[in-house]
Amino acid sequence: MGDRLNDLLARLHTADDLDRAAAVLGWDQMTYMPPEGNAGRGDQLATLATLWHREFTSPAIGELLDALETEYKDRPADDPKRALLHVTRRQYEKKTKLPESLVAEMQRASAEAYKAWVAARAEKRFSLFAPAFGRILQLNRDAAEAFGYAEEPYDALIDDAEPGLTASRAQQLLDALKQALLPLVQQIAEHRERVDRSMLIGEYPHEAQWQAGIDAATAFGFDFARGRQDVSIHPFTTSFGVDDVRITTHINPGFFPSGFYSTLHEAGHGMYEQGLPAEWARTPLGQAISGGVHESQSRLWENVVGRSHEFWEYFLPTAKRYFPTQLGHADVETMYRAVNYSEPSLVRVDADEVTYNLHIAVRFEIERALMQGNLTPQDVPDAWAQKMQTYLGIRPHDDLVGALQDIHWTGGFGSFIGYSIGNIVSGQLWQAASRDLGDLPDMIRRGEFAPLLGWLRTNLHQLGRTYSTDQMLRRATGGPLDAAPYIDYVQRKYRAIYGL
Repeated sequence: MGDRLNDLLARLHTADDLDRAAAVLGWDQMTYMPPEGNAGRGDQLATLATLWHREFTSPAIGELLDALETEYKDRPADDPKRALLHVTRRQYEKKTKLPESLVAEMQRASAEAYKAWVAARAEKRFSLFAPAFGRILQLNRDAAEAFGYAEEPYDALIDDAEPGLTASRAQQLLDALKQALLPLVQQIAEHRERVDRSMLIGEYPHEAQWQAGIDAATAFGFDFARGRQDVSIHPFTTSFGVDDVRITTHINPGFFPSGFYSTLHEAGHGMYEQGLPAEWARTPLGQAISGGVHESQSRLWENVVGRSHEFWEYFLPTAKRYFPTQLGHADVETMYRAVNYSEPSLVRVDADEVTYNLHIAVRFEIERALMQGNLTPQDVPDAWAQKMQTYLGIRPHDDLVGALQDIHWTGGFGSFIGYSIGNIVSGQLWQAASRDLGDLPDMIRRGEFAPLLGWLRTNLHQLGRTYSTDQMLRRATGGPLDAAPYIDYVQRKYRAIYGL
């Protein structure tokens, strides 16, 4: 028994090491790699992806799972060892359906697409990205067919990022958000003059922004002895292990919130990675539940905490030290209202809490249409502009702030819905943590973030993938995935800010 488990763990550790090595190369690709290194990097990533796939889908792992599942069948479902077998089995069954050649080709195509994306952004022309994007689309369709699906091909890709979620269910969640938030967007538009954010626009030097973000992330609990921050075109987080978590930010020296909140956002991701169960590191059980649950951590710390009145009661004196001219005369109320200014924006990462999910609806609906064959890559810029006009009342003036703004399409489809899932889950977790911890806003006012991080560690981080999203939410909050707490949070907050 022990020998079988140890054999399985050894094989899982080898596979995970290959995946983490690829993550190192991917992180370097988006931070320090010279542009002309892209082709070689694509080959390297394809080799590692092939080796990972070969190791993880080996018949030996299937045989070990068969034997161990029989041995552990009478243990509780949340017993860590049985949970390990469950999540490994699910991933094993799915990945064995992918041909090794397709795995390698997807990696090469992703590297080529990243280079094309960077070049297209420089020219602000989606047409330069379209051929590489078309290749990504076809390979994702191939992967969906290999995985199999119940209703539509897009389901297979969404399930990879959000286990158990379908395109139709995702659309229902987005429709509920649109129904609640579109009227609020219109109401705020009629009273936009009630909030002034002009003090956030101006000269905010790179180094001061950088350090202000580091100070806030450190206060939250991101451990820089086990992580670091760098600069990238598009902010992201990657983990090489619980003791080596990398975050990046992108600083706009003319707009304070851009870099500051990018750092807080990625720090939320990073704290989740640093809190995963070390005893199950290098196995599927030691990973995050899903992309959406991961996003709940970044959105909670960035917005629910970082844009709260209480946070600015705590942090404004620090911000004034870094920006004495820009913020020297600011008071807490003015700062709170400024960082929560709401206006339809072209760029998702700068979107406020009222409009953010509408950006996700644009992307999700375009992806779904592409996967269904109702849209071609060449159609994307026009479709993007039309949906932005419908949902946000604005149209991009070029492709850089339109369909080229996100890096995600260089890697594939299916992950965008995770951003809205993350918002929804953040509302549920905040509501439950407030119930369990007492006066959580007052703790934040005093700069005491450890109780909230500790609650998240206990109810989410340290459990790894022991539970599904719904199971975790039922244990932590008392109910399944539910958009109501998040909708209530956004409506109450912004109605108060704008006096609606």
